[in-house]
Amino acid sequence: MAEGTEQEDKTEEPTQRRIDQAIERGEVANSIEINTFFALAAFTLALVLASGSIASGLFTDMRGFLMNAHAVPSDPHAYAGIASRSLLIWAQALAIPTGLVVVAALAAGFLQHPLVFTTETLGFKFERVSPMAGIKRIFGIEALVQFAKGLAKMAVVGVVVGTILWSDRDRLEVFARLSPAACLPAILGIALKMMGGVLAIYLVITLADALYQRFRWRQRLRMSKEELKQEMKESDGNPEVKGRMRQLRAARVKKRMMAAIPGATVVVTNPTHYAVVLRYEPGMAAPVCVAKGVDSLALRIRAVAAEHDVPVLENPPLARALHATVEIDDEIPAEHYRAVAEVIGFVMRLRQRAA
Repeated sequence: MAEGTEQEDKTEEPTQRRIDQAIERGEVANSIEINTFFALAAFTLALVLASGSIASGLFTDMRGFLMNAHAVPSDPHAYAGIASRSLLIWAQALAIPTGLVVVAALAAGFLQHPLVFTTETLGFKFERVSPMAGIKRIFGIEALVQFAKGLAKMAVVGVVVGTILWSDRDRLEVFARLSPAACLPAILGIALKMMGGVLAIYLVITLADALYQRFRWRQRLRMSKEELKQEMKESDGNPEVKGRMRQLRAARVKKRMMAAIPGATVVVTNPTHYAVVLRYEPGMAAPVCVAKGVDSLALRIRAVAAEHDVPVLENPPLARALHATVEIDDEIPAEHYRAVAEVIGFVMRLRQRAA
């Protein structure tokens, strides 16, 4: 009951970060039907490509053995040799079909999801040994769906195979009167027809199961609103921490600005709201803004400038324009060269007169 309620609370779609974490843990959408379809397709391909040569080789070997059965010594070593040779013959005959099926199964896995190396699935989990968890797995909704799907597959495949065999029932009666060599081509034709029908039906089953498994996988990864908020905090940073970091950065910038005011050339102000501190020395390409502020910070800048005898000139339009267009430690824009030059020229003349 608690598990159902918890799942109902997870109404939000999984984020990309949660999906990536699930893939890293080895939790991926996996459809067994895709593996089965690829294996059946590979087996059918092996029948088409190599069934003739395999059957011919087996027929030749078996005929030679039966024709020379009287020459086989009746001792254990001879029987062991015959058994070893028979196993080798069958292994050679089944090597191509088995190899194709294995390659197809691996290809099906790579098609569904990339290769994942994880040790998390090897760790101990109480759910794996819990009796209640086992009962839920056996009698849960997923188990019922798999059971119903298995019955449906058996019924559909049985109908397809039965229909094909029923349509060839006349040929099957003739096989009893023919030699094995004469029956093989006809049997191969019927087998390929059955495999083609099964593959056609299984393709529909595979596509439906792949979509269902993908849906169930994303449903298991759904998040509650609290989990989504927590992940956003972890991804973007805690707002409180970010606010504190902004305060620290602002304090460092303010401290650096106040330290630069004593060596400045002039402070341009809009009497009470804006203050822009400029520094210019001969040889510089253009004056540089070393500090700026508004309201209380502007008043503090004026106070520090007064303490260190830095000239403070009121020019409201220029103060507002510089505050809006220039950043700390940047040169002033070219469009303000003339106005700033007049201010700095005035300051230089004042210093000369004072000297």
